[in-house]
Parts: sequence; structure tokens; C-alpha cells
Amino acid sequence: MTGADQGVARQVADHLGLFDGVLASDGATNHTGGNKLASLRERFVEGFDYIGNARPDEAVLTGCGEAMVANPTRPLRAMIRSGRIPVSRRFDDRAGWGKSLLRAIRLHQWAKNVLIFFPLLLAHVVRMPEVLSAGLAFLCFSLCASATYIVNDLLDIEADRRHAKKRFRPFAAGDLSAATGVGIAAVFLAAAFTGASFLPGRYIAWLVAYLVTTLAYSLRLKRVPLLDVLLLSGLYTLRLLAGAAAVDVRISRWFAAFSVFLFLSLAIVKRFSEMRTLQSQGEAPANGRGYLATDVEQLRSFGTMSGIAAVVIFTLYINSPETLALYRHPGRMWLIVPLLLWWIFRVWLLAGRGELDEDPVIFAVTDRLSLLIGLCIAAVVVLAV
Repeated sequence: MTGADQGVARQVADHLGLFDGVLASDGATNHTGGNKLASLRERFVEGFDYIGNARPDEAVLTGCGEAMVANPTRPLRAMIRSGRIPVSRRFDDRAGWGKSLLRAIRLHQWAKNVLIFFPLLLAHVVRMPEVLSAGLAFLCFSLCASATYIVNDLLDIEADRRHAKKRFRPFAAGDLSAATGVGIAAVFLAAAFTGASFLPGRYIAWLVAYLVTTLAYSLRLKRVPLLDVLLLSGLYTLRLLAGAAAVDVRISRWFAAFSVFLFLSLAIVKRFSEMRTLQSQGEAPANGRGYLATDVEQLRSFGTMSGIAAVVIFTLYINSPETLALYRHPGRMWLIVPLLLWWIFRVWLLAGRGELDEDPVIFAVTDRLSLLIGLCIAAVVVLAV
């Protein structure tokens, strides 16, 4: 029984094959509230029990034999607490609103925005005003990024529901409504640009560029093979440019080039892992990305070449005049080269084995060896200063 159109309700019933009959709106009568109660009383003259989930079920819940609720909405929960509806049982399998919100904004993805601090650190500027500006830039960028993640999830909601893992995302699982997602995205964007108004205009320009690019990616460009990973890698570099603009420092051309190729490798390994998982499960790609199952090995070659190119560029950066001016012992920076190669090769090795999470950022911040390699690189930089 539902207030939805009878044609839609019958299609759902036929697909599931669980129901003995269908009671739904027929175009003339809206099968909700009092109309639903009247239909049920006419059909079940000896009485009936009912499980509701929203405020329009009030009439049926108060007029049935045993009233129960499943994943009740907030207004219905308020009515239950007030005693207007005597509920005997409650079934909840939906995540809490707060937990769902944190998952929707992808708080763990804020780790990517730590790149905003890199221009400040690489310029060896550690003054409180610049640190505070970088912190505000990080917060604004993170809020903007979370808003775009929500928009992307809302656009992908049907595809996510067919995905083995993504179907558990808050919007695909129904833990959060689409209207809630739109509201959160609007609030986050407003907060991001309000905070950005206290930073230099160039930072706001990069933030707008990020927003426009990610929206274009979500709406269309993610379906264009190879252009999607080029855009993803570019968004990483854009974070570096935004961080430099926020504190008014210059970013090294060598480091910018290094980041482009490194992040291109990471973007490709993300797509490679998705394809590799589908291949191991015997499934054909059906996410609208435009890739074929036969593209896996080609993606591997593109990604590993990009990773090696990043390391080559880093070796040129070590010998650049900028590095010689910033570091008293630039020769020690060569110790970073084998560490980078180790990490990049390990990422691709695990991806080839199907042991890498589809998101390399999640892997990097949760893998102990990756964190250890990162600490070693940081220690080498300190020793080179």
C-alpha cells in the first residue's frame, strides 16, 4: 500500500514478487491519510496492523490495531514522543543523521586539502598571519569540496544504487533525502565563499575555478575517458595554486610539474582499481565512465609512466636554483627519490593484486607503511634545510 501511482506500485510489486495485492493512488483518489485508512478498513473488516514511516501515516497508525514504524521521519518521531501515536514496535536500520551527514560530506577527503599548506611550508614561511590564512583557506576549500561531493552523489544516485559499495552512500541508501543534500550543499557553499572573502582575490578565483571544474566533471566530463583523470589530477594541482594565492607566495615550477604527474598517476590508479575490481568479479563496466574492460592494462601503463615521470621531475627540482637557495644541504634530498619510487611502485603493485582501496587517498592515510614513508620524507626535508 502506497500513496504512489498505481502503475509504479504494480511495477515494484511485480519486480519483488513479495506481495499478495497492491493498494495505491489511481489518478482519482490519493491513497494517503484518511483515504488509505478507509481502503484498509474496507478490505480488512476484521482489523489490521500497520507499519508506517512518515507523518501522512498518522491517520492509519491511530486507526489500526497494532501501530508500528520503520525508519520514521523526524516529524513522525516527534508525534510519537508527544504520545499522539501509540507505537508498539519500532524498526530502525538507517544510520543516524549525524553519521550520515559526515559520510555525505566525505570528511576523510579533506585530507586532500592539506596540499593548501604545502606552498607555505615549501617557501619556509612559518609566521602566524600566513598560517592562519592557510588554515582559513583549507576550511573554505574543504567546505566547497564537500558541497561538490554532495552534488556528485545526487547526480549519481541511481548508478550508485547498482554499485556493490557505493549503494551504501547516504543518498543512495536513503539515509539522507535529496532535498537535505541540496540544502547542505547550499549552506556549505555560502560558508566557503563567505570565509574566502577574507582572503586575497586570487584565492577566490582559484576556488571558483575548482567549483566550476568539479561541477563540469560531475555533469559531463567524468564520462570522457582519460579527460576525467586529467581533470582529477589538475584539481590536486589547483589546491597547491590556491594555497599559494592564500598566503601570497610563489610555487616552484618544478614542484607544480611534479604534482601534475604524481597526481595523474594517483587519479589513474583510482580508475584502474575500479576497473580491476569489476574485472575480478566478472562484471562489465556500467558506471558511465566510458572505459572498457580491455582498457585495464593500458591504464596501468599510463599510470606507472606518470608516476616515474613525477620522480624524474623531482630529481630535476633537487638541482634547481630555487632548491639551492632554500636548502643548506640539497644533496640530502636525493634520499627522497627511493622513498617516492618505493611508495609509487607499491601502490601500483597492490592495485594490480586487487588489494588497493579504490580511493588512493583513503589508502594513503590509513596504510601504516605509507604513513611511515611520509614521515621519512618529512624527516629528510628537515635534515636538508
